Amino acid sequence: MNAWQDSWPAPAKLNLFLHVTGRRTDGYHELQTAFSLIDLNDTLRFAARADGRVVMLRTLPGVPSERDLCVRAANLLKTATGHQGGVDIELDKRIPMGGGLGGGSSDAATTLIALNHLWQLGLKRAELQHLALKLGADVPVFVFGENAFAEGVGEQLTALELPPAWYLVLIPPVEVPTAAVFAAPELTREAKPIRITAFFDGLKQRTLRNDLEPVVSKRYPEVARHLAWLNKHGEARMSGSGGCVFAGFSSQSEALAVQAQLPSTMRGLVARGLDHHPLRGLDN
Repeated sequence: MNAWQDSWPAPAKLNLFLHVTGRRTDGYHELQTAFSLIDLNDTLRFAARADGRVVMLRTLPGVPSERDLCVRAANLLKTATGHQGGVDIELDKRIPMGGGLGGGSSDAATTLIALNHLWQLGLKRAELQHLALKLGADVPVFVFGENAFAEGVGEQLTALELPPAWYLVLIPPVEVPTAAVFAAPELTREAKPIRITAFFDGLKQRTLRNDLEPVVSKRYPEVARHLAWLNKHGEARMSGSGGCVFAGFSSQSEALAVQAQLPSTMRGLVARGLDHHPLRGLDN
């Protein structure tokens, strides 16, 4: 089978918690977080070009082609390896933009993984993770391909085995700019670092949080409204820099039962937690 004809999945993620432990001199923040991959996917397709150009066939609203993370990922891979080939990239977008679910980062990671394979470049996963960090702090975890406990700016990754879970994810009608949230003067940046064992204890004790949640809730009342509703039905938390919020359930039927009670003014979906990225076994 011709691999160029394949569709390549780019799954979303949830931040099960997110603590901001400090601010670095380069403007990035020191974080601790836990990533759970979920079965909500964007889909990418690639076609070889003879002219060496990287072309996004359908640009995203408000995102010029040269700033698109998929285009940047492909060009970064070309620069790093000296590869002269070109590619058309087609993206079917299902993950909400500006929702804290990592869609753009996941698209970039899938582009790196797929083109490393299709162009037969032979880069190891650790090398791809190093390139991925140049595209954004969330990109490496999707290349890593496992649920992960993350530290640093999000690039120091330790694989996590998470219990099976289903999530109800609510999608407020807002797009939250990540940079503005992290730059907010009211953001607390002094969380005490925890150990992985404390993360699992925290899941049981409900002591974990998302330090970005108060900032986003204050600036985006719709996020606060969705959190308040979901908290009536479970332990609600915002993912990443928002604005999507979620609650975990032990079964699909429980998650669907709560989804069925959603007011008509709210939109949500039920997603399953993944054991690993669907491309995890490729070219390891």
